[in-house]
Amino acid sequence: MKLHVKLIICYVAAVIAVFFVINLLGNHYLHKSVYEDIRNTYYKHVQRIASVYSDLYYDREISLAQVRQQMVIYDELIDARIWVINANKYVLIDTRGSGAFQLDNYSEDLLNQVFAENVDFPGLFEEPMLCVNEAVVENYSVKGYICILVPMSRVVRDSTVYMNVANEMLLIIAGILLAVFYMIYLICVRPIRKVKKAAMEYANGNYEYPLKIRRRDEFTELAGTIAYMVDRVKGVEDYQKKFIANISHDFRSPLTSIKGYVEAIQDGTIPPESQDRYLDIIVFETDRLQKLTSNLLDLNRIDGKGLILDITSFDINTVIKKVAAAFEGTCKEKHIMLELEFAAIATYVDADMSRIQQVLYNLTDNAIKFSNQDSKVEIETEEKGSKVFVRIRDHGVGIAKENIGKIWDRFYKIDSSRGKDKKGTGLGLSIVKEVISAHDENISVISTEGVGTEFTFSLTQSEV
Repeated sequence: MKLHVKLIICYVAAVIAVFFVINLLGNHYLHKSVYEDIRNTYYKHVQRIASVYSDLYYDREISLAQVRQQMVIYDELIDARIWVINANKYVLIDTRGSGAFQLDNYSEDLLNQVFAENVDFPGLFEEPMLCVNEAVVENYSVKGYICILVPMSRVVRDSTVYMNVANEMLLIIAGILLAVFYMIYLICVRPIRKVKKAAMEYANGNYEYPLKIRRRDEFTELAGTIAYMVDRVKGVEDYQKKFIANISHDFRSPLTSIKGYVEAIQDGTIPPESQDRYLDIIVFETDRLQKLTSNLLDLNRIDGKGLILDITSFDINTVIKKVAAAFEGTCKEKHIMLELEFAAIATYVDADMSRIQQVLYNLTDNAIKFSNQDSKVEIETEEKGSKVFVRIRDHGVGIAKENIGKIWDRFYKIDSSRGKDKKGTGLGLSIVKEVISAHDENISVISTEGVGTEFTFSLTQSEV
């Protein structure tokens, strides 16, 4: 069910609920309130009339005819029939009748109640009456009664008038409520439709579809969040395309070479005396594929937050020596000297030793790869406060200024590296960056094209 339909249902339900509350419960309480007001009003009148009648008539200051004239005037003022009754329950004055009559014929207990409701007077009134009575007392004895008679229909009529006013107000409120629901529709439904339309476009790959909500509320924040998400998705999609292109290239080249040389050996194109050389090439390409696969697995574990560090305290100098020893053969082939310079005989750090060894291996491998023959690669440590800084410096081709920011990107290779070492995967520095970040440490690079490159990363020194 769509939101605007829900809003309409809520609006209709609210109006109907208010209508029933007002006309059912409200009518009951309103009728009761109006009835109480009428009773109290006429009770005050009957008390006042009884007091005046007692003072005037029984003091013999005015005649009964004059009293009748006063009662008729009072009748017109309060719009109610007035009876003046003597102690024998004989109606002496009826403001809307022509003569006197005996009340016993109609009700024996009428005058014993202050308020008598729904009293029937056959032959006198066509409908039930409300009688409000007050005794006229003189010298502690009842001399008579004053009775005000009001049709019960007046109570219903007055409450109906109030109910009509309440229903008219309900119509006005319903109109206001309709305007409020329409504003809610404009505020909520329209932005949601825009967001829905944009989401459909983005799902179909149209990342350039504009999502503009010119307001300052949660919908604006939602639109901003979606725009941010789209940028991230677009970046991931671009990365995936680049990833597939790079991985396809890096896998296709060695596989093509391996397949070609194996087929050539099988069909005899390559003579037996030359097979060893081509088998070395096959081993070389196989090592390259193995390294690429290993690096991809490492990055996959890092991306999946599966990189669990085993933090221990170890001597970083010892690890550097082991890494340097692993490149001894390569350095001899290229006539490159590895110079190690340590800040102390032993420098202990808190880190994952195997991961830091991987960082040192990748950085040293790069330094040797991009160094010129008959040059040197320097590895040194420096202690500053609670940190230990490790530097790997080469004197090789260097990195162009415009390329320094790209070296941490996955599969990124400097053009010159393709000519120098086809075995590179473009993942080594990405792994280095991820491992150092996982340790909450920093790594920086300084490079000058044609002069050399220096990588520096930090580690936390162990507390001894």
